[in-house]
Amino acid sequence: MQKIITLKDLCLVTKTAPMASDVHGGRAKCLQRLIRLDMPVPTTVALSFDAVRSIAAGQGVESSQILRYFGPGPLLSVRPSSMDPDWGGPGAILNIGMNDAKHAELVELIGEEAATLTYMTHIQTFAVDIARLDAEEFHIPDRPGTDSLRAMLAAYESEMDEEFPQDVGAQLASVLRSMARAWEGTTARLLRQAKGAPADAGLGLVVQEMALPMGPGVSGSGVMQFIDSATGTRKINGRFVPQVSHSAGLRDQAGALYLTRDPRGPSLEDQAPEAFRQLIAFGALGRDRLREEMEIKFILEDGRLAILDAVRAQRSSRADVRVAVDLALSGVISQDEAVMRVKPTALSELLHRQIASDAERDFLANGIAASPGAASGRLVFTASEAQASAARSEPCILIRRETTPEDIRGMHASVAVVTLRGGITSHAAVIGRGMGLPCIVGAADIDIDERKRQITVPDGRTLNAGDMITVDGTKGQLLAGTPKMHEAALDDAFQTLLAWADEARDIGIRANADTPADAQTARNFAAQGIGLCRTEHMFFHGERVDLMREMIFAETPTGRASVLERLLPLQRSDFTELFRIMQGQPVCIRLFDPPLHEFLPAGKSGKRELAELLDVPLAQVISRVEDLSEYNPMLGMRGVRLGITVPEIYEMQARAIFEATVAIGEEGDAVVPEIMIPLVSAMREVELVQSRVDAVAAAVRAETGVDFTYRLGVMVETPRAALRAEDIAQHAAFLSFGTNDLTQMTYGLSRDDAGKFMSDYVNQRVYEEDPFHTLDLDGVGELLKLGAERGRQGRPDVTLSICGEHGGHTNAIAFCRAQGFDYVSCSPFRVPVARLAAAQLALADKIGR
Repeated sequence: MQKIITLKDLCLVTKTAPMASDVHGGRAKCLQRLIRLDMPVPTTVALSFDAVRSIAAGQGVESSQILRYFGPGPLLSVRPSSMDPDWGGPGAILNIGMNDAKHAELVELIGEEAATLTYMTHIQTFAVDIARLDAEEFHIPDRPGTDSLRAMLAAYESEMDEEFPQDVGAQLASVLRSMARAWEGTTARLLRQAKGAPADAGLGLVVQEMALPMGPGVSGSGVMQFIDSATGTRKINGRFVPQVSHSAGLRDQAGALYLTRDPRGPSLEDQAPEAFRQLIAFGALGRDRLREEMEIKFILEDGRLAILDAVRAQRSSRADVRVAVDLALSGVISQDEAVMRVKPTALSELLHRQIASDAERDFLANGIAASPGAASGRLVFTASEAQASAARSEPCILIRRETTPEDIRGMHASVAVVTLRGGITSHAAVIGRGMGLPCIVGAADIDIDERKRQITVPDGRTLNAGDMITVDGTKGQLLAGTPKMHEAALDDAFQTLLAWADEARDIGIRANADTPADAQTARNFAAQGIGLCRTEHMFFHGERVDLMREMIFAETPTGRASVLERLLPLQRSDFTELFRIMQGQPVCIRLFDPPLHEFLPAGKSGKRELAELLDVPLAQVISRVEDLSEYNPMLGMRGVRLGITVPEIYEMQARAIFEATVAIGEEGDAVVPEIMIPLVSAMREVELVQSRVDAVAAAVRAETGVDFTYRLGVMVETPRAALRAEDIAQHAAFLSFGTNDLTQMTYGLSRDDAGKFMSDYVNQRVYEEDPFHTLDLDGVGELLKLGAERGRQGRPDVTLSICGEHGGHTNAIAFCRAQGFDYVSCSPFRVPVARLAAAQLALADKIGR
């Protein structure tokens, strides 16, 4: 058989062995670190990535090259050693080398029944996991004996046409070959790539002498960690399972011991105090020298301690933050390293309730995970049902084919939202993220019958209005019932980590906030102002939607102005509260954007109610709705186009902003409001709106006798605005790129409909990622870059930002930093994530320099 082993490919793990994580894997390198700390690690040999690739490709295994490091007749284990333990890998194989002779030895040491169980378990594992035989042929009885052992050996021989291998070298070669090929399999590749592993990720293998948890003294196997895996607080926990009793039946073996002294029963600390003391010392040593909270896997063999492995303790996102902060406060790592250790996405989990990791999930349907968090409530189908449920203090979940601005009241009354249509930037997704509301969109496999008020899910089950369901917006799953939840965890460690992040980052982070409640959330998360206030969302509450409908039906500018005059104090109150909450920080208010038809009812009953409200014939309502309908309303009369053709709306909003500015100034907080014009595509549009806004400002100054300033800017969301940014910037103090619409118009994709085929496009690599979820740096990014460069040519001091849904994502923040943007703006609940991501990018640049 051809050799594959070289000094580089195979090495005995010692203090000075030439090893590296990118050659032998993280587990192998960690074992070397443990040996350097003088921990009692059994003899270990590491195979490199290259060696495992060669084995997987069919090259022979010369087992004697490995076995020379172990004594005669060893029992061995083989474990995977990839670069990152989160990438998974084949399961560990234990007791390699177990055979008839070893069985006889163990009978003398631990008794026939225990020895037979050990041998049969190994045969079963080898047959099923290595030889790929049918598991039903290798069932272990409750009380295995000599006859059942012979029957299992005979079954193996019958299935394989050869005896069970008695040679340790033959067993080892088969195990190495099987594990290497399992890593290279298609399913394994897809699973680890889904976890972020590169396509060519390598696997090392660790061959280790078995330490047997057997002997007359205290013996057994255990695992110990030194933190609470849920919270990250300091705590000794784990388990220790003593060896099987010689005389008792195998199913009557002793239970696990407590680790520390406990009045409820015996503990490892009592029965093996020296080994317990060593484990505590090793834990402290690992924390100090390995700069991590470790989980130690160990064996006690007749009271003697052997350390099999020590890995980073598995823990929740909340615990991850706590551990990073505690290590920094203890001086083990630096403040900057603590910031770098926590994944920004982990913070999203802390901001919302989440389904407990050990909770049972009664799965109903999948959708797009549009807004993170989890919530349980009763199924409702309309906004009015949601409001009625909220009035009864009953949590409810609103399910719709798709939401419209008219559903906002129902969304506010719900604990979660599900839509059958839409993508990551659909109406429900955007509003859900802004409100911190768990949301699933694009759940197309659900059938909804609004007349019967029921849904049918893919497995055929029917759920009716009032049934309890759960939305997991983090994973995009709809579940039946009410699984156990973990609450949000914004503790002192969370606040400390973000304070350190703020010291490191070099780009501003604002929030998209549409209401005073959104603004308060943004303030609580330390946003540096509001980067986008979508004022139209203020019109869908209470009497306001009726006033908007009355304004739409007004026949003359005077009539429209009369209705808008009644909306003015409501808008002024909104803006006053926003300014008050933000305490002098910048507030960027986007003028009215959506087409007017969104305020009109679509169904017959809604039209009849509107006719009754306005005291006009139903035919007149139907006619007006038809007049306002457009083939493509998102590209029709909306945004600045509406502001120019129906100028009374923008004039009312400008007056409300300026009067609120005056009111807050009288309270002592100086405010410089930022007014943003949406959907601009030509410089002349800005000039027209600017002249009207300036006139309103002059009127308010004259009426109040109070001087104030404001900044007028443009939301760049059309390709032409980006290309003509040099002209536009001459009339704009700031350019804020609305990447949602800019992506939609650049691709020619409807962001509400793209979810129907986007997964196919991504799977077939037409697009690397959904461009509504991850900013397209090549296409849309090119427009951003051109717009920024040309905007500065027209006005060198122009403020640049993005305010689309991409604003909280790491790649968009990195792009904005590279282009010299002043800030990014994102949903309030993404502000902490953006603060941490921005800090990590700045620190990475610092390290790179």
